Amino acid sequence: MHDLMSARRAVRTALAAKDSNALAASRRSVDKAKVGLGERGPVWWSDASPDLNRRMVRNTPYADWFAGLSKTRE
Repeated sequence: MHDLMSARRAVRTALAAKDSNALAASRRSVDKAKVGLGERGPVWWSDASPDLNRRMVRNTPYADWFAGLSKTRE
């Protein structure tokens, strides 16, 4: 987690400095940290469930549940 936060701070610094080389390097560091944490990269579990993370919720089996959320907040 420390590596990810350091990389994110480096992104912020590079953006503020408008340093495109540093920005690219820091974004690679963020990606590397996220892969290390299991947030990106190949799926590491094998429960045979479909991977719904890259879909809009309205296009998943959770569409009705999600639609009901806005009604409970009104």
